[in-house]
Order: sequence, then structure tokens, then C-alpha cells
Amino acid sequence: MTPDAAARFAASFRLTLLTADPARAAEAEAAGIDRIGIDIERNGKVDRQAGHDTRISDHDFDDLARIRAAVGRADVFIRINPPHAATAEEVERALDLGATVIMLPYFHDEAEVAAFAAAVRGRAHAMLLLETPRALVRLREILAVPGIDEVMVGLNDLRLEMRLDGMEFVGSVVMETIAQAVRGAGLAFSFGGLGRYDQTGLPVAPDLLYAQYPRLGAGGAWLARSFFRDPPPNWTLADGVAALRGRLAHWASCDPPALEAARGALVAARRDHRR
Repeated sequence: MTPDAAARFAASFRLTLLTADPARAAEAEAAGIDRIGIDIERNGKVDRQAGHDTRISDHDFDDLARIRAAVGRADVFIRINPPHAATAEEVERALDLGATVIMLPYFHDEAEVAAFAAAVRGRAHAMLLLETPRALVRLREILAVPGIDEVMVGLNDLRLEMRLDGMEFVGSVVMETIAQAVRGAGLAFSFGGLGRYDQTGLPVAPDLLYAQYPRLGAGGAWLARSFFRDPPPNWTLADGVAALRGRLAHWASCDPPALEAARGALVAARRDHRR
């Protein structure tokens, strides 16, 4: 990308923060985080992710009302439960409480996606979290469902079910195929979560993951829990978000060989860590 295009890519990159704390939500909005909200997904998640360092939320709908009251510009986000008998009711309650982005996790096929889209009916940004192998192989049919705005790849469940490492998946041709299909359908594409790019002591340097967003044409990510871990002295959330966007702009301005080199380094670093 040109420097101007890279700057636009970074500025428009959609960051999502999960929190039930109104004070943190207000701070996040002031720092330039785009989507702020809650995660009420519980159905089946403990069984699926038992024994892994993954997030199991204790948020509820009352928290959504408090977040709505705490923010103005930012989109109000909610991740509901996987498809079940009360999905439409969860969507309605989320809308009543002011949600502007609603995410459906752990779906399997286009019928479940169509039911979700019919429940939302264009009243919020309808977002899918792609995290099951069956949904992956049904992606063409899923992308043909009207009323969906964005697809995010959920690395935790997908890597567990496919018995893969998350970074190995990000660097794979499968991820490239997903990204091309989603963007080719005219939908927004996002994946994963970002920590601070200069963090050390992690299995893989986060900076290598940053490079994958412009490489794949992904325009959004979670703000990872690690983003807040062991911050430097006098660090603020606004500083962290500005640095994140600055580093995304750097990678977006790199040429394809540099991005491919970062992809190779990401996969190699994770492989070497497992040895």
C-alpha cells in the first residue's frame, strides 16, 4: 500500500474490547476503540475449551445496558450464544438494550446463519464468528446468505477442533482461502486478537501476527487480554491503541515479499517453540 492507504487501513481497523466495566468502556471509547461490549456465550463453551487458557465470560444482559449508557460514539457489541431455540429472543433483547453489533458464534451451516440473519433483520451489524470445521467447508453457502455484514475467524475453537496451532492456521493457505472468499463476497473480514506488538516473553512475537492483517486484507480484531498484561510505566490505553494502529500502518506499507517473510517467520517461530 501507499503510505496514505496504509494510514487509512490502520485508522479504519476495527478493534473490539470485551468488558462489563462502564469505566473501562468509557476509557476505551476515548482511546479510539471502535466496538465495546459483552460476551454472554456460555452454551457448550466450557466443555469445548476445558483445560485451555481461553476466555469464559460471566457477562449478562444487565451489563449490556450499563455499557450502552457509558459510551456514545463506539458501537455497542454483544456475542450471543451459539444457535439454539432462544437465539431470536437473545437478538431481540440485545437490540432492545442498544446493541449495534451482534455476533453469532459456533454455527455449523447456512440454515443456522439464515435464522440469525432473519432475527437481526438489518437492525444491527450482523457478524459471524467462524469456528467450526463444518462451517468452514460450508463457507460458500454461508456467504450467500443475505443479511450478514462481517465474518470473523475464531481461532480458539477452530484450532482445537482441527487439532492445529492457531498461528499455524493463520499462516496457512486455508486462512488465505477464507479471507479471499469473505472479501470476494463483499463482506468485512476479521480474525484473532492483538496484544501489544512489542511484548516479549511470548511463544511468538506479536509483531509477526500484526503483519498478517494487511497480508490477508483483514480489517478487525479483538483487543486481546494480553494487551493489558504487564504494561510499561505510565502506559495508558490511548497510548497502546495509538501504537497498535501505528504498527499496523507500518506493516500495511510493506511490500508483498516482506509480508510473506513475516508469514514464514510466524509459522517457523511457532513450530520451533513446540519442539
